[in-house]
Amino acid sequence: MISLSHPSYPPDWASADFALFPKMKFRLKGCHFDTIVVIQCESQKTHFEKKTSRTRSRSVRKAGGAVLLCKWTVLKLLVEKMAERLTEEEEEEQEEQMVDFAIWRSLQDIALPLSTKNSMMEMPSKDSLKILQAIDQGDLDTLHSLHGKTSGFTKTDTRGYLPFHRASVLPNLQILDAVLLASRELSMEEVTADGETALTLAARAGHVENVKVLLQHGASPHNTNSKNESPLLLAVRIGSYDMVLALILGGAFVEQVCLKKWTATHEAAKVGGADILMLLLKHGGKVTARDGHGVTPLGIAAEFGHSDILEILIQHGGDVAAQATNGDTVLYDAAGSGNLDSILLLLQHGANPNVASYAFQLPIHRAAYEGHYLALKSLIPITTKRAIRQSGMSPVHSAADGGHASCLNLLIEKGFDVNCLLGDHISSNYGDMRKTALYFAVCNSDVTCAEMLLEAGAKPNLDPLFCLLVAVRASHYELVRLLLSYGANVNCFFTAIIDTVFPTALQYCLHDEIMMRLLLNNGYHAESCFRCDHKCVSTHSCTTDEHTSGYFNKVTFCDFVSVSWLKHLVGRLVRILLDYVIHVPICPKLQKILKMQQEWSEICDILRNPRCLQHLCRLVIRKKMTPRRLNNPRYMSELPFPPALKNYLTYKEYNMYGKTEF
Repeated sequence: MISLSHPSYPPDWASADFALFPKMKFRLKGCHFDTIVVIQCESQKTHFEKKTSRTRSRSVRKAGGAVLLCKWTVLKLLVEKMAERLTEEEEEEQEEQMVDFAIWRSLQDIALPLSTKNSMMEMPSKDSLKILQAIDQGDLDTLHSLHGKTSGFTKTDTRGYLPFHRASVLPNLQILDAVLLASRELSMEEVTADGETALTLAARAGHVENVKVLLQHGASPHNTNSKNESPLLLAVRIGSYDMVLALILGGAFVEQVCLKKWTATHEAAKVGGADILMLLLKHGGKVTARDGHGVTPLGIAAEFGHSDILEILIQHGGDVAAQATNGDTVLYDAAGSGNLDSILLLLQHGANPNVASYAFQLPIHRAAYEGHYLALKSLIPITTKRAIRQSGMSPVHSAADGGHASCLNLLIEKGFDVNCLLGDHISSNYGDMRKTALYFAVCNSDVTCAEMLLEAGAKPNLDPLFCLLVAVRASHYELVRLLLSYGANVNCFFTAIIDTVFPTALQYCLHDEIMMRLLLNNGYHAESCFRCDHKCVSTHSCTTDEHTSGYFNKVTFCDFVSVSWLKHLVGRLVRILLDYVIHVPICPKLQKILKMQQEWSEICDILRNPRCLQHLCRLVIRKKMTPRRLNNPRYMSELPFPPALKNYLTYKEYNMYGKTEF
């Protein structure tokens, strides 16, 4: 809202404001009357009320989703006062100028915070400014001289701070005392624009003496800020023993519930202040109190690894067998922190390591996932195999999921099965229905853990979605090479999404020649890409009825790549595949696409001419050896073949990834 009185324009309108509307300034300065003129901004309106239809059409203004209404009835007085000195044309121009200026000022109001708008609507008096300046400068004499100006102590600044709020956060006790004495009309419980009381401000700032003075002047220690934090909770958080004591002596309730049923005792267990915790317990703090998640202070201390706090709480009746709402035990929380002293202390007082949470998680799982080696080492001998089996998950899964090679190695050394499968109730929580620890490592692109598992005997073909397919799709060459060298099936099929005639892996690397060559070099069945039920353009029949009978419900390679977004790749794909086959016919559908590609002439030359004997021998030998043996580095190193022959058999000339030659 903008108020116009004598003088004829508001004092808060700066010269920069009038620079945008020079004629507006002239006309306003030319008017002298005592009547207050208000230009008011309202929402949910669709037009400016105008006296004439001529100006109404130009009066609609919208900004930021709010439609501004300039009430013409209140501006009418201004226009009539100026009419004597203006021509009709000038008057109309001035009307538009006034409306634009009102809109512009209203937009400024919308962009400013509420507290700033309030300060613009009610300009601080001279006394208020003097009071604020005296507080900031620590001028006690000036404050004493202004004690009689009580109205000045009830005005807020742009942040919604009253003078006593402002003084509460300053380390000047005399200033605060003087301001409080002058603020006798206030209750001490007024809040700032952010919802802070003077006591919470002083507590957050760590000013113990300010807190004491506020309590002496009647400030309530029970009122919380907008976050539902009490002064006592804030005092515990900053670790001030003296402030906590002052608040308790001032009437603070130790078990006052803040936040989500969070008490000062919970906060002390979190920050680890033993002396403060003892003080709270002495004045009524309960070790059995539960927060909004059902966690006791004992669980909080265990979560943050404060063994000294744990010991105090246990001595005062804390329950080491307590479980949170989700079933997490205190020992489970301690395993998450990795603090060995806390774990041993809980075990000494009867904590059970074989109690799982409602998510079937044991403390040993938590320690393995978080990578706490010593904690895991202490939990392995006391966690039963039965408890692990009933949970449906091995700690090997947890260590692989967390990516902690040291913990994974420890579990392998202790004899844990690397091929243990997730229970159905755990596996069903994952969209890919994963089962093995190796799958977790591959999903995380963790070569170290994957290699460790494979060396320990992990099988790469146990998951519904094969580990190899995950690595191929992620374009992780080293993982693909590693999996293939340990027996991953390069010709595996995943038919849940699409059932194809050719092995699935090729679908994920059509744009990646390096990956494609890596698969083909390691035994990918290239001939399957040329099998279809279409009539072939060749002197030989493409397929027999026996072969084509199984294609009716499956997608062939020629159908798969004939879509518009893959057609441009067909020439390069077919040319690469021809390096790994003896002789294949090209079906009409594929030929139609190939004729439009630059590789077509080269493909025709290869198909029309017999393949060299050397190439044919390589394919026959590779077929007899099987991909599993070809991909096994140990087997190939012991094979009594010359290095050149080994390199030829494994397509080293087409190895774009850079695998070491024999």
